[in-house]
Amino acid sequence: MAMTAGSTTTFPMSNHTRERVTVAKLTLENFYSNLILQHEERETRQKKLEVAMEEEGLADEEKKLRRSQHARKETEFLRLKRTRLGLDDFESLKVIGRGAFGEVRLVQKKDTGHIYAMKILRKADMLEKEQVAHIRAERDILVEADGAWVVKMFYSFQDKRNLYLIMEFLPGGKSKCNSNDRLNTSKSLYVITILFIRFTLVFLALRFI
Repeated sequence: MAMTAGSTTTFPMSNHTRERVTVAKLTLENFYSNLILQHEERETRQKKLEVAMEEEGLADEEKKLRRSQHARKETEFLRLKRTRLGLDDFESLKVIGRGAFGEVRLVQKKDTGHIYAMKILRKADMLEKEQVAHIRAERDILVEADGAWVVKMFYSFQDKRNLYLIMEFLPGGKSKCNSNDRLNTSKSLYVITILFIRFTLVFLALRFI
């Protein structure tokens, strides 16, 4: 077929290629958002230290010592943050819920013994139902929010098949899981999304408006 000057030919993107592009975008966005968040958190901790020292009325030498100690702690914290996490770092205790894209497990971090809820999301299902943007927004809110109505997310990582969100475990918080047991996939996804948006909007309104 002849092509005229300035014309372009587009080819349909395969599901495999689209999945790889989406995963790459998620990885880059997660990396840079984490860098910005870590920088803001460091500045906040530094400001809190300065305020605390002023309130205590410390001498300059004592302030210098405190700043040095704080800097060492920050260096150690960054070293720990760079440690790559994976499934091998957690022990699965039991399944506590199933949803449209996967399941939620009760897990224990092996090195600290801390208990978390691990949300396992199948990438193929998210792409098929075009819910990548929704999951990304949910992840961002869970990472950045700090309030009683929003479950805190501590870690996230992925492999070829799944996305893993390591979240705060709330004993007794089973209403979301139970709704998935009683409703079909489409209805349960709708109910969960609406509830999540409502609780998030209430939290943000109380926090920032």
